[in-house]
Amino acid sequence: MKAKNINLSTLEEFKEKNYGKRGTKERDELEAGYDAFKIGALIHNTRVEMGLTQEQLAEKAGTTKSYISKIENNIKEARISTLQKIIELGFGGRLELNIKF
Repeated sequence: MKAKNINLSTLEEFKEKNYGKRGTKERDELEAGYDAFKIGALIHNTRVEMGLTQEQLAEKAGTTKSYISKIENNIKEARISTLQKIIELGFGGRLELNIKF
C-alpha cells in the first residue's frame, strides 16, 4: 500500500501560496505571462503538426522566421493582428477571441 504524500498541492494552491490570490499584482503578472507562453506553445505545436518550418509559416503569414521563433519561445508577445495572420494565412484557421468578466 502506498503512503500518502501530504506535501502535494494543486496548481491553484501553489500559485496562491507563492504568488498570492487572483487580483494581486504578482498573480496577475504570472497569469499574463502564462497566457503569452500558451499562445507560443499552441503556435509551435500546430506548426509542427502541420509539418511546417518556422520559415514556411513566416512566409505564409507575411512575417519573419525570427518573429515566429520569438513568439514560440516566449521572447516576444504577438500582436493580435499578427496572431490573426498566423492563424488564418499560416494555418488556414480562424482566430476567435473571448472576453470574460
